[in-house]
Formats: sequence, structure tokens, C-alpha cells
Amino acid sequence: MDKLSRNVKSIAVLTAALMLGTALSGCSLLPNEEEALKPPLVKPAQENYRTVKAEKGTITKEIKGNGALESLSTDVAEFAGQGGRIDKIYVKPGDTVKKGDVLVQLILDGMDIQLKEQQLTLERAKYAFSHTDPADEEARRLAGLQREIEQLKYDRLKKLFDGKSIKANIDGEVVFAESLKEGDFVEAYQKLVVVADPSKLRLSLSLDTSSENYTNVAIGSEAEITIKSTKLKGKVVQTPSSAPVTQNKVLAAKYANTMYIEVPGNMEGVTIGTLANVRIITEKRDNAIKIPRSGLRSYLGRDFVRVLEDGSKLREIDVEIGITGSTEVEISKGLEEGQIVVLQ
Repeated sequence: MDKLSRNVKSIAVLTAALMLGTALSGCSLLPNEEEALKPPLVKPAQENYRTVKAEKGTITKEIKGNGALESLSTDVAEFAGQGGRIDKIYVKPGDTVKKGDVLVQLILDGMDIQLKEQQLTLERAKYAFSHTDPADEEARRLAGLQREIEQLKYDRLKKLFDGKSIKANIDGEVVFAESLKEGDFVEAYQKLVVVADPSKLRLSLSLDTSSENYTNVAIGSEAEITIKSTKLKGKVVQTPSSAPVTQNKVLAAKYANTMYIEVPGNMEGVTIGTLANVRIITEKRDNAIKIPRSGLRSYLGRDFVRVLEDGSKLREIDVEIGITGSTEVEISKGLEEGQIVVLQ
């Protein structure tokens, strides 16, 4: 038993030695663990600001728009009292007419012949009166009454006859003519033809009534007009607040949204309907501190700007604003010339 125990112990020792050797040799085959790398140093990103220097200069508040030239003198052709059926409209837009030219004619229904017949009757009555014996007072009185009656008949018929046609009251250009054909019925006071005098023009500028900027425009204000790349000076002659009172609802609505500008006469190549760009300065200040509008910030009734100091420090400054133009704003208090303003 002692011999067997010794053999068992020997085998156990040998086995342990072999396992230890194997473990040691296995460790020698693994690569040595590398030392962990230190994290790189990250520089904080430097924010880029869009900036501008506050500067002194001239700032303006202005109205800009597109207008069209129209005539100061127009004549609207319409039948008064009663309408009728159209015989012919003699003109079309663009035609030139003279005062007295027939523009529109209604169907006469034989009235021209009736008028001639009455004219003949009137002439006979005049002839009879002129050949009455002056000594016969009664005959002369009766002949005079007959002459007066025939004259009244003729005058009334002539008025009806003249009411069947419309003539031009001014020299000018036809700017509108209703499109009608023979037999079409027209109502009394229906606008049929409009004649305008092309020698007397003014500029009509439609206004944006959602903005109150136009309320600062006074009669006589200067307007810069550009027509076909030519710059001209005009003068405001009518604004919505100075428009004449009229019972014509269409005209009243137009006056409420339109400004009229007097333009120089004898302009070459300019006709009724020619378009023009208009610029009217309503406020102007020289030597004002100004910045782009994108540099002004507002929050809960507070106006302020952000300025950049020492290249990186931001500071908010409360400001008071003056004139606000289309692209710039005046800073009347709180900002100094040369300060760097951060834009939004």
C-alpha cells in the first residue's frame, strides 16, 4: 500500500508540473497588452458671426410703386334720360376724334324723316307769319302763335333726335369703346365710349392701404419718376386725404386708394397707359447712425442689438429707433458709430 501511495503521489506531482508548465508557456504566446491612448484634445468650435459696423449716413423712408399715365381731361359718352337699341358705334380704342364727331348712334326708327318734316312745317309757319298783313292784327297774332307752336314741336323733336346719337365733347383719343353690335339694347347712363385728351397727362399711383406710410405725403411733395430709363421730377397733386368729395361710388373708391402726380409736359414717346416707376421720400435724416434692419432685435416691446466686443464677447444693448427704411434702420439712442453689430 505504501508503494502504491508513493506512485499515486508521484503521478499527481508530475501532472501538476505539466499543467503549470503548459500554462506558463501559453501566457508567453499572448501579445503584451498595449498602453491605452490618451483622448485627443478638442478645441471648442469658434462661432462665426455675421457682423457690420454701425455707421453714420443718410437714411430715408419712402414709398415705391408702379403707376400709369392717364389723362387729366376725359369725356364719357353715355345716353342720358333713356337708352335704346344700337345702330352703330363709330369708334374703337386708339382712334383719334375731334369735338363734334359722332361716336355712337341709336336706331332712329324714322325720326330723321319726322324731324325734316317738322322743319318744313316750321319754315312754312315762318313764311306765313312774314307775309301776313301788318295791318291785320288778329291774323298776324294767329300766324305768330302758329309759328311758336311749330317751333316748340321742332325743338322737342330735335332734342329727341339728338338724344339718339352721342358726339365727342373734346378732341382726344378713344381709350375705351364698348363692344356692341347692331340691335343690342343699352341702358341710360351706360358707359359706351371714353375719350381722353393725350396732351394733358398725370401719373396715377395705386397705394397699399395696409401701410400708413402714404399718410405722410403732402400735396406738393416731390416724386422721382422713371419712364423707360429716363428719370423725371414730378409733384404730388392729390392724395386720398385731399381727394374731392364725389357721389360716384366707383370714383370715390379709386380716390381712396390712389395718389396723383403731376408730370412734366411734352414728354417724347409717352402716351396714355405708359407705365412708370415712382419713388417718393416721406422722411429723411442726414448724419444718422444706421444699421441693417437685420441687426435690430425686438422682444416683448424691447428693442435691442447685440454687439461684439474684444472679438468674441457678446453684449446686448437697449436702443431707441428713429426712421425705418426699406433696408436700414436709424438708431437714435444706445449705439455709437463704429460698434460691431451682430446680424440675425
